Amino acid sequence: MSYLEYNVKTVPSGLRKVLFLNWPVVLLLSACAAVGFLMLTSVAGGRTELWAEPQMKRFAAGMAAMFVVAMVPIWFWRNLSALAYAVSLMLLVAVEFFGAIGMGAQRWIDIGPLRLQPSELMKVALVMLLAAYYDWLDIRKVSRPLWVAIPALLILVPTFLVLKQPDLGTAILIVAGGGIVMFAAGVSLWYFGTILAAGAGLIVAVFQSRGTDWQLLADYQYRRIDTFLDPSSDPLGAGYNITQAQIALGSGGWTGKGFMQGTQSRLNFLPEKHTDFIFTTLAEEFGFLGGVSLLSLYALIVGFCVVAALGMRDRFSALLTYGIAGNFFLYFAVNMSMVMGLMPVVGVPLPLVSYGGTAMMILLLSFGLMQSAHVHRPR
Repeated sequence: MSYLEYNVKTVPSGLRKVLFLNWPVVLLLSACAAVGFLMLTSVAGGRTELWAEPQMKRFAAGMAAMFVVAMVPIWFWRNLSALAYAVSLMLLVAVEFFGAIGMGAQRWIDIGPLRLQPSELMKVALVMLLAAYYDWLDIRKVSRPLWVAIPALLILVPTFLVLKQPDLGTAILIVAGGGIVMFAAGVSLWYFGTILAAGAGLIVAVFQSRGTDWQLLADYQYRRIDTFLDPSSDPLGAGYNITQAQIALGSGGWTGKGFMQGTQSRLNFLPEKHTDFIFTTLAEEFGFLGGVSLLSLYALIVGFCVVAALGMRDRFSALLTYGIAGNFFLYFAVNMSMVMGLMPVVGVPLPLVSYGGTAMMILLLSFGLMQSAHVHRPR
């Protein structure tokens, strides 16, 4: 036993857990949030009280919650996974009847001063339940049709409810997040190939259904697809957002125009500059190097999570960590692709950078689960 190992083992249990936290992930999360505070100050014209200060308070509360969750043994969260999924599902159903409407969608529930988006909670609850399911299931049954149908149903039910809100972006993330856990659990690639083929057929059906009685998407969603395919077709209408975003991205060059010098955001050409399109402000003010730096922070977080999962002997902990890392990856990959015109605009925030309460709190709570798995893994 080395001197360091001896001294760690003599530390009281509570403090020992703090020492066993995955501190690189904690520091990287804090660095991403600091970028967010900086950009929220910039888009507010130097005023921190408008968006940056509330975001700082949420981040502090989220980090405190993450540490609390991390101190609780991972078996507790495993036993709670079914209840978390059931509560999230009930909240999604409640949105249909009591949900608050904002920007043409019914996605939130007002609980006193708090506005909760249950679909964000479902992303984590689904990963927890699927990890517990595959931890319980005999590994020889993982790819058998009956045992594949059960998690598929667990994924499709909340996806259907989220699509009714309507929230296509979150529905896609729920399906993809569940698929990542199934893939990590060892489900046969034939199933994923079949889903991809069915997805291609669905895309054809979506275009064929336009203007018919059985139209599969809402009109605004079709406009988003049109805009994605040809933003210049309506530069002052449906294509305005992505056109202005691309102008901001391109004008930043290699090093950007400087902090608070971005004309697109300062002159209010850039839409949703403090939420979904905040990455374009970053690229305009700090250029290609600034954008790559943030992307590198995100990639390092995913990398540390994957390395942690590879070292876990507990199947539930490993699958949970893979799922959380996958959800995080989907967040920033979809947002960055969206604002760069690589995929349709679907309203997904940039994690820890975009202004918002529910998404940040749920994200940090999910990393608390990852930390719990890391702290309590067998050594």
